[in-house]
Amino acid sequence: MKDNLIITIAGGGSTYTPGIVSALLSNSSKFPITEMRLYDINPKRNEDMKLIINQLLIDKDRQDMKLVVTENPEEAFTNVDFVFSQIRVGGLAMREQDEKIPLKYDLVGQETCGLGGFAYGLRSIGGILEIVGYVQQYAPDAWILNYTNPESIISEAIRRKYPDANMINVCDMTISLEETIASNFGYNRKNWIPTYYGLNHYGWYSKIYDTSLKRDVMPEIIDKLRQVNMDVAEFNEGDRYWAKTYQLMSAMVKYFPEALPNNYLEYYWFPDIMVENEDKNFTRANMVMEGREANTRKMAEQIRNGETEDILHFNFGEHGNYIVDIAVAILNDEPKRFMVITPNKGSIPNLRDDAVVEVPAYIGATGVEQLALHPINDFHKGMMEAQVAAEKLLVDAFFENSYDKALQAFTLNQTVPSARAAKQVLDDMLIANKDYWPELR
Repeated sequence: MKDNLIITIAGGGSTYTPGIVSALLSNSSKFPITEMRLYDINPKRNEDMKLIINQLLIDKDRQDMKLVVTENPEEAFTNVDFVFSQIRVGGLAMREQDEKIPLKYDLVGQETCGLGGFAYGLRSIGGILEIVGYVQQYAPDAWILNYTNPESIISEAIRRKYPDANMINVCDMTISLEETIASNFGYNRKNWIPTYYGLNHYGWYSKIYDTSLKRDVMPEIIDKLRQVNMDVAEFNEGDRYWAKTYQLMSAMVKYFPEALPNNYLEYYWFPDIMVENEDKNFTRANMVMEGREANTRKMAEQIRNGETEDILHFNFGEHGNYIVDIAVAILNDEPKRFMVITPNKGSIPNLRDDAVVEVPAYIGATGVEQLALHPINDFHKGMMEAQVAAEKLLVDAFFENSYDKALQAFTLNQTVPSARAAKQVLDDMLIANKDYWPELR
């Protein structure tokens, strides 16, 4: 095991950085970092995060760790061992547009789902390709562990341009969902071996084996969900947005009780309800700006003003732990089971091999070794095939600068009722994203 690790957090100014750093520090015996670099193209966010992470290192008595804060790619990525990517191209201001433009036409406005997710995808591809390009140039053997959304679209683009990059795409949403279910119904998630299949933010649990109870607990969870609404877990406490989300879980399993759905499927099964429940003038992006973003700026300002006692407050559940656990498994060659976003290659035998899916896999020193699953039912397969085709058309649009392919992708998205609506949103999105999207002709 290398004992002088250098890691870079791309998108270092993100409000999620303290959670990742806390997880890294908690795993110092198995992941001995000597240098941490925060890379961000926004100097103000980077400077704020430098203050917060410096204070965190003081609180954890880790002043021995070298902290580098930079907007220079060469300084950020040269000879790095691991890169944790969590960039948000366009920031929350563009997320607000992703949500509000579709809502103007009574369509789902959401960060990763629907046409907002597709707009975000077209922005994110360029940003993540740039990051991977830097890593290939300055540290080609480094592992890139990616949290950047929307991950199925990101993974498809990387697969095409950098097929040999040491990159693993993961999402913590399944862990958050499992934590919420376990805390509501008295289970211990650490005893679970879940079997899950789908696309990112678009899938189902077919089994949740509990090692302490020695049985599949998914049927009884579905039965409980059909009778009661869930409360949010501790890390989402007080968040009315997530409270509504978990209430709809009960409706989803009442309609389709054969499997446990990812909560994001509410946007595809109940787009009308989701639109009805939205405030078109104050969306999730506004909540984050006034909540997590404002709190982070306040913490940085307090440190800047000399306040250091008991000012660091953040609880992001397993977000930081999940990606760090993967890094530990790779570094120490301790294969462990995770949900990963990866080309199918037969994992789901009756789905096209080149679909980018989210499935269980073991991760160790050689990377991802995904599990072989059973064939899936026609309902789930049909939904996935349509979504896969739409995502591939969107990535085509990026690489081919094709307006026609973008319109096809927007029209095929399952939250969209007509090509007319797809075109209206696409044309508005073109204007809003003129500084971020490729030129579509």
